[in-house]
Amino acid sequence: MDPPFFADLYLDQIADAMFAGREAYDLKPLFRVPLGDVDAIGYRHEISRDLENDEARKCVDTFADAMRAVRAALETESKLRYRYERERWRLDAAETYCAAIGNLNEGLRRPSVRSHGLVAFRDFLEQYRTSETFLRLADDVASLRMGLSGVTYDVLVGGERVSVRPCGEERDLVEAVLETFSRFRQGATKSYLVTFYDRGALNHIEEKVLEFVAQLYPELFTELDRFAERHADFIDETVARFDREIQFYLAASDYAKIFEAAELRTCYPRVDPASKTVRARETYDMALAHRIVATNGPVVTNDFELSGLERVLVISGPNQGGKTTLARTFGQLHYLAALGCRVAGSEATTFLFDELFTHFERQEDPASGRGKLEDDILRIHDILEHATSNSIIILNEIFASTTARDASVLARAIMERILALDALCVCVTFIDELASMSEKTVSMVSVVDAVDPGKRTFRLERRPADGLAYALSLAERYGLTYDRLHDRFKKVER
Repeated sequence: MDPPFFADLYLDQIADAMFAGREAYDLKPLFRVPLGDVDAIGYRHEISRDLENDEARKCVDTFADAMRAVRAALETESKLRYRYERERWRLDAAETYCAAIGNLNEGLRRPSVRSHGLVAFRDFLEQYRTSETFLRLADDVASLRMGLSGVTYDVLVGGERVSVRPCGEERDLVEAVLETFSRFRQGATKSYLVTFYDRGALNHIEEKVLEFVAQLYPELFTELDRFAERHADFIDETVARFDREIQFYLAASDYAKIFEAAELRTCYPRVDPASKTVRARETYDMALAHRIVATNGPVVTNDFELSGLERVLVISGPNQGGKTTLARTFGQLHYLAALGCRVAGSEATTFLFDELFTHFERQEDPASGRGKLEDDILRIHDILEHATSNSIIILNEIFASTTARDASVLARAIMERILALDALCVCVTFIDELASMSEKTVSMVSVVDAVDPGKRTFRLERRPADGLAYALSLAERYGLTYDRLHDRFKKVER
């Protein structure tokens, strides 16, 4: 289950987009576990940088394709009822697996592979390839493949009777036909070859024929039985884990390329476990940008920074101006950075948090027996009970359901608790006075068009609150903006 803040920060949408097409790997559990160690984050950064090299990426992609073929063959095997047919699918899967291990090992020897993670896995493969378990598997595969390639037999069909016997001395008719018509060959000719597609499982006649063939080659087919028993689970656990987890890196890399293709910057953030100085340049909400990029629309980027004693971004301004988007962006940056992923922006420095809390507006639940204000207070109380000085708290339009005076009193009391806690916080609010409560608070204001104040730019600037946020909020809520009044007066004049 996703953490409570996922929906508020659109992290669920990011995960859906990032892992689309990779559902078989079940990667979302990895997305739900941020790393609590800077070295672990650096470890992921190193691997991701290695995979930016085309040769390394191709090597890993080829391995992943082979492993998908292995799993598909084993899945087919599990659905078949005839023993020898199942065993042949297992043999094919094992052969593909052995080749994939060898190719990956060779590919990871390239000089471009330098990360501790991939180098360590390469060293593991070196040992694994020389282990008794793998050598036995590879030898058994090669021996059986060679034996089966030499199986020949004749099938005689007479009326309703089908007989199988050892291959006789009959001449190969294919060679006879080629020899006869070779004299008429003149340059390139049209091919009349027909591709026959596998229908899937053998039918009962084919099964019976194969059973008779097994009687002609009892030792070989006994060895095939032993192979299936001996290598019932031939995929190494470490290899299987690598096959799954490397997809997390590939998915994150491909997701970042979507934005780079649209000329939006992404970067590896600097993650600090001690300093609460945070900043980002040319950053954006990835979930929102992904939808906009899909329609070829423009994406507005913003900057923010907290340094020194600053801990709280207080964001105010007119509605629909990008305030909530920046709050989500702040949360996304920190969470994705803690996963070791690239983040939105040309530059980013984030804090390694212990917990992330959000309070966004919720629809009132009549079944709870509580009003909206009471529900808001209880939710914020729960956040403050569990938050520490290393937490990140994101509050979006708290207490919008009550009067301006009550909202101001409650919001100031909550802000005092957060300031005393020394936690990082983003607070989207219509209460401008919160921006000047302390040297720890920083004001950011959403900017409107200089010519047309009713037009949003979706840009946010670091400057004092102008005192108009709540007035504009009320005017928009009750239809008292200039545009709405102008339209209404026009209708009256008519």
